[in-house]
Amino acid sequence: MSVGLIALLDDIAALAKVAAASLDDIAGQAAKAGAKAAGVVIDDAAVTPRYVTGFSAARELPIIGKIALGSLKNKLLILLPAALILSLVAPQAITPLLMIGGFYLCYEGVEKVYALVLPHAAHAHETALETTSLDAKSVEDEKVAGAIKTDFILSAEIMAITLATVPSGSMFTQALILAVVGLGITVLVYGGVALIVKADDLGLMLARVRTASAMGAFFRAIGKGLVTGMPYFLKVLGIVGTAAMIWVGGGIIVHGLEAYGIGGPAHLIHDAGEATAHAIPVLPSVLRWIVEAAGAGIVGIVAGLIAIPVASYAVSPIWRYLKSLLPRRRKEALADGKK
Repeated sequence: MSVGLIALLDDIAALAKVAAASLDDIAGQAAKAGAKAAGVVIDDAAVTPRYVTGFSAARELPIIGKIALGSLKNKLLILLPAALILSLVAPQAITPLLMIGGFYLCYEGVEKVYALVLPHAAHAHETALETTSLDAKSVEDEKVAGAIKTDFILSAEIMAITLATVPSGSMFTQALILAVVGLGITVLVYGGVALIVKADDLGLMLARVRTASAMGAFFRAIGKGLVTGMPYFLKVLGIVGTAAMIWVGGGIIVHGLEAYGIGGPAHLIHDAGEATAHAIPVLPSVLRWIVEAAGAGIVGIVAGLIAIPVASYAVSPIWRYLKSLLPRRRKEALADGKK
């Protein structure tokens, strides 16, 4: 009996080692995949703070919480199973879906630039579109809905990059890695966003420190710097977020075209980056990235300019028509119920 028990314990220990090694492997692969998606993560973090501008300080964290919860639902309940199913039964559908998402990002980003350059025309465009959310009852609801919709596209890109990075294996392992990456990135992005938008409140608290010591003076100086600087920082971050939407969307479109054999734009952008890096040997990697991001941004601007009239004259009329059917169907359902 004692020998059997020892053998059983040895087997349990061996299984525990295998499980630990598997967990280490999953953690390592999740970290690698998360690093690959770092560019999109930065874009996500830059885009989100603009959705809480204009609201009272008391509503900032609740709004971020709603967006973070929506982001988790996007990643874990919709995109994770969809990515696994599509990769299994229709992998060819992933690229066109990502390209549609890229066009949406370009549309969102260029629309912001459009509103800045031609505010009257942009207002007419927004009036024609009405609202894109059936359930939006307030400005906050619309902002949250818009943020979650944009997050869906960015999250889809993150999950697609993660899935492409994960080596082929069991579906359970792939699902676990996708879940770890999705959860980790959501916590990282929205935790960082919460810190950014509440930094001015922290600054106000530090500026009110009454201690007469040198440390108190240091805290007050830091607090005044935060209070003064955060509005400008948020404006810069909003500009970065808009630019990020355009260049990420453009990059998705360029890579999608390359997957369909139209490699001219991708090669042109890559060659321009390489030529710049060779011509100016100071920080070549940084220069290469800047040129390639600018190239993707140009593609994104063109795509956004195409998407704006498409949204105004094709998507919006269809959407309004579908919305008009809902009250009619409710009335018909009520009438049938009365009968």
